[in-house]
Amino acid sequence: MSESQDAEKKKLLIVDDDERFAERLSRAMDRRGFEPVIANSVADGIRLAHSESQEYAVVDLRLQDGSGLDVVKAIHESSEDARVVVLTGYGNIATAVAAVKVGALDYLPKPADPDQVAATLLQSSADGDMPPPPELPMTADRVRWEHIQRVYEQCDRNVSETARRLRMHRRTLQRILAKYAPHA
Repeated sequence: MSESQDAEKKKLLIVDDDERFAERLSRAMDRRGFEPVIANSVADGIRLAHSESQEYAVVDLRLQDGSGLDVVKAIHESSEDARVVVLTGYGNIATAVAAVKVGALDYLPKPADPDQVAATLLQSSADGDMPPPPELPMTADRVRWEHIQRVYEQCDRNVSETARRLRMHRRTLQRILAKYAPHA
């Protein structure tokens, strides 16, 4: 690659504790004109955010050592104009609002499509407040499954408590939890 092409690449920080996912996303974003750097923890993400300003970032919400929102805050402390997208496998309205309040552009479900991530990062604010609808939105079955998984995790993986909160029979919940996630 020539030096002029390297100069045109946009600096991108990827913070995700799933190393395989982070590597795949890094390669995909490199092909889309970004120069990715990977951090696998909140501590590494904050260190990289403070060591050099980031133009763009993709941050997982839940990391082994804490919340990705702490990384988003650190990125905006060192670079107010940074464009940050938060990814998560367990989305809910409260965390989406929290992500936007600390400076995230958008909140996307995992596994995120690299084209959608790039489009969200590069979307100009003149395009309006709402991002374009996803090309392949989650099915109703997938949304239901994600909701059940989120409540299950919030109940510390306690099946009885999760069933009580979801107002469903415990055995029905066990059957749902035993199945794989429906396709997006």
